[in-house]
Amino acid sequence: MKFLAGNTVGVDLGTTYSAIARIGTDGQPTSLPNADGRNITPSVVLLADDGSVVVGPSIERASLESADHIVEAVKRQMGNKDYYVVYQGKKLTPEFISALILKKMKQDAEKEIGPITNAVVTVPYYFNDVRRKATQDAGRIAGLNVVDIINEPTAATLAYAWMKGELGRTDLIQEPKTILVYDLGGGTFDVTVVRYTPTQFRVLATDGDVMLGGLDWTRRLVDHVAEQFLRKFGEDPREDADAIRDFNRECEQAKRDLSSKPQVPVTVYFRGKTLSVSLTRTDFERMTADLLQRTQDTTELVLQQAGVAMGQLDDVVLVGGSTYMPAVEKMLAETCGRKPSRDLRPEEAVAQGAAIHAAILEARAGVQNSQVVDAIRKRLNNVTALDVNSHSLGVKVSSPEDRAKKINHIMIPKNTNIPYSLTQRFRTNADNQKTIHVYILEGDAKDPAACTQIGDFRITGLPANLPAGSPVEVTYSYESTGRIAVAARELVSGKVASTEIVRDMGLTDQNIDVFEELAKGYKVE
Repeated sequence: MKFLAGNTVGVDLGTTYSAIARIGTDGQPTSLPNADGRNITPSVVLLADDGSVVVGPSIERASLESADHIVEAVKRQMGNKDYYVVYQGKKLTPEFISALILKKMKQDAEKEIGPITNAVVTVPYYFNDVRRKATQDAGRIAGLNVVDIINEPTAATLAYAWMKGELGRTDLIQEPKTILVYDLGGGTFDVTVVRYTPTQFRVLATDGDVMLGGLDWTRRLVDHVAEQFLRKFGEDPREDADAIRDFNRECEQAKRDLSSKPQVPVTVYFRGKTLSVSLTRTDFERMTADLLQRTQDTTELVLQQAGVAMGQLDDVVLVGGSTYMPAVEKMLAETCGRKPSRDLRPEEAVAQGAAIHAAILEARAGVQNSQVVDAIRKRLNNVTALDVNSHSLGVKVSSPEDRAKKINHIMIPKNTNIPYSLTQRFRTNADNQKTIHVYILEGDAKDPAACTQIGDFRITGLPANLPAGSPVEVTYSYESTGRIAVAARELVSGKVASTEIVRDMGLTDQNIDVFEELAKGYKVE
């Protein structure tokens, strides 16, 4: 991606909070404050009746609007073509709502550093191709030149190595270090094992859940308090959107307070009735134990896939605001055989790592207008990162046991080092077959319907009277840039067809142009 004139930043577009950072003239990654002077911005959008758009509204401002005017946790909907919000007669997609958050952060940061044109935006490692494309589109709608999408654990590792004074240091003779990055944000979860030297980063294994995060812990508290209210007054506040918003706000604060206090009071109101309850950390941990267990199971699985035993990690790095919960630290200490590190600020590390990655890309591109001094640029130019694919890639084929049944035949399993290429031979299904239709799937399930179809193509003009069982070679390639290329050759005739997937799902360029113009018309506060 070509860099445009102007400042380059790293952006962590989060489910509950977002952050923006850049590399300063001293070579240090620095978070850029918003208009309120905070380094993180709530990923909440208020679409008011008067036409104003407020990102991260105060509690007082939000309380003046009905709940259906407030959009939260839109990151969980990225890539969902069926999700939209109707505002002023227009259907606003998750990409557009996310673009409003990016626009707000961009305009606030520009007051600090001047015009911002380029950005590296982060995504959970477990985001599939559709969600990544949606994130890229959101950046474009916000007026950003998205030079790259980087995985959040990779960004956190860059920030960690930089903080340790190791990144890009060719003068350091250092044995490879192996760290586990546990990223529990507001709405998504990733765990990744990375092995690195000062100049090379290699992801060994990764897994996660894009529908698991701090929001789910808060909802358990909301359900608990709402049940108490129902028992006492015979009315269920969960049936009222405005009431549940207020309950959610009180329970979110209680969850945060329980990270530092053993017990907190919660008072809620609904239809003129008041309920006060006392919540203990022990009760909270009990009612959310299964959520934490899901993250523990994933952590153990990733360690196993990476071939790393308990006690072999050099560090456990915490990322995401939900890692402040004491139960997380305790579980990881027991699972990994060492106490997690709190050297990084969980809410800011990912954005700062994205800023480092942006500076690395600038160094490689020879960008001269960068704020980064030459000595730092040379260090950054030494760094390479080697990733794995987070989702299996396959093709739809007939089951060997039942030719009428279709299955997902995985060709590139998840956690395969990329770039990677593989050729396998298949056979036609019927006599005199006229075309071969190749469906490209992303996912681990055997059932194609449970996977995401990311592309397809056909081989046409096959020779007449081609017998069933004629050989077809399929070559699958996954490049380090994220491009997926698939080619098929019918070996009797030599006919070939192929396709390349470059995040081609989601919004079209025309859609993005329309949304970009629409976004310019909204004054974001």
